[in-house]
Amino acid sequence: MRKIFTCAALAAAVLVSACNTVEGVGRDVSSAGDTVAKTADDAK
Repeated sequence: MRKIFTCAALAAAVLVSACNTVEGVGRDVSSAGDTVAKTADDAK
């Protein structure tokens, strides 16, 4: 029973932290896209 509770708590922690991780990745990708677009505009 203790193993099941531990696994459930660990899974819940991962799911909660995944929201922040996905949001952070989205910001990083957006920032990289903006940088590429700016570089392309400067190269024209």
